This record gives sequence, structure tokens and C-alpha cells, in this order.
Amino acid sequence: MTIQNNNKRNIDHEKVTAERLNGYAALFGCIALVGAYSTTGQIIPGFV
Repeated sequence: MTIQNNNKRNIDHEKVTAERLNGYAALFGCIALVGAYSTTGQIIPGFV
């Protein structure tokens, strides 16, 4: 006698897309932070 375990998860593609876009936005923010720091020497340019 064999027992089959059919626990498949249905992942919504909208959630995957939202998480991917969130990751891209975070990566872009980090790159912008490094760029601003390297050009101006301040983490937030214009903010004392």
C-alpha cells in the first residue's frame, strides 16, 4: 500500500510580481543611495 502526499501550493502570480517589483525598488534605492553618497558625500543630499 502506497500513500501519496499531494500537497501542492498554489502561488498567485500577482504576489510573485509584487514581490519582484518590491525587490527591484529596494535595489534601485540602494544604488541611488550609493550614487548620492559618492557624488555629494552625504547620505541625504541637502539635509543637514
